[in-house]
Amino acid sequence: MIISTMSIFVDDQQRALDFYTGPLGFVPQQDIPLGGPYRWLTVSSPEHPDGVQISLEPAEHPAVAPFRDALVADGIPFTSFTVADVGAEYQRLRDLGVVFTQEPLQQGPLTTAVLDDTCGNLIQLAAMEE
Repeated sequence: MIISTMSIFVDDQQRALDFYTGPLGFVPQQDIPLGGPYRWLTVSSPEHPDGVQISLEPAEHPAVAPFRDALVADGIPFTSFTVADVGAEYQRLRDLGVVFTQEPLQQGPLTTAVLDDTCGNLIQLAAMEE
């Protein structure tokens, strides 16, 4: 058994696609109309295009808003992406206008930063020193 897809609930699928494929640099994978305004919309890492896909899920279910609001209010990222160098990625993304809620922070061998994905989520960038 392998993980093929993980979901991130988003306020607006097109804005999410633009952000995840723009500043974050993910690659579009699936874009299938589902009737009405919804799509089966996935992206993946350009470093692992055949790896795990992120489904940019509409945040329509009534349980989603309170869950995400509580995470954001407490500053808790919804998920984490591994990068080679958090400081360099932080600077690159800041230069592109990405808003961070946590600047790079070293915690032992782990360095993290947290960004706002413009679609209702906080996302952590993380790197482990070897």
